[in-house]
Amino acid sequence: MRPPLRRDAAGRMASAALLAGAFLLASAAAFAQEESAEEPEKTTITIKAFDSMEVFGAKGQERTVIAGAVEIVLDDTTIRAERIELFGKDYGLILCQGAVRVIEEDENIEIGSEHLLFDRERSVLRIQGSALLIDRDNEVVVKGGFMEYHQDSGEATVQIGVRILKPDLVSRSEFARYRRDENTVDLSGLPVVTYRGDEYRAMRVFIDLDRETVRMEGEIHGTITES
Repeated sequence: MRPPLRRDAAGRMASAALLAGAFLLASAAAFAQEESAEEPEKTTITIKAFDSMEVFGAKGQERTVIAGAVEIVLDDTTIRAERIELFGKDYGLILCQGAVRVIEEDENIEIGSEHLLFDRERSVLRIQGSALLIDRDNEVVVKGGFMEYHQDSGEATVQIGVRILKPDLVSRSEFARYRRDENTVDLSGLPVVTYRGDEYRAMRVFIDLDRETVRMEGEIHGTITES
């Protein structure tokens, strides 16, 4: 029965990747065509680039395109990428492509990917292609094919080949929700957790990283190594 499961998982991964890419492009196009009802908070943006910069100022279609080792700084957030597009009069939407890195100094986290869409008004980052989140305060690394990170709540939803790594803990699944403030992880989609040498499999797995507890639901399989 294992080969059909692998084939189904691969099909889901490919479909999810295509949907994620289409979602990023659709979000950027929609924002470029109409302004939001609420104005984003004014922020000074510092820009550095080593190739080119184009500014399109037509009303309702404002857009700035920057290419070549780009770095922009918004308050305590630094974004680096090979190409960055800023949409709207107040740059409420930022589309980044190629070797993307987002560094949030106050939160002590770093985000990496190949494509990233930053909705500043909603404080949401949609990350596609080798998505990576490094939470240094909690000593957690989150990886996946697609990630949506909410800055206000510190919650990350991850899909496609998810990996969550922490000292003494490694997990993999097709879907995960990581809550930074609570330091908890919910896993589903064939989750497998290796914790201090023991391995657990179930329909769903819930991990409290602070309390170091693992709770499982559904058909459960485990391998426990004696001390």
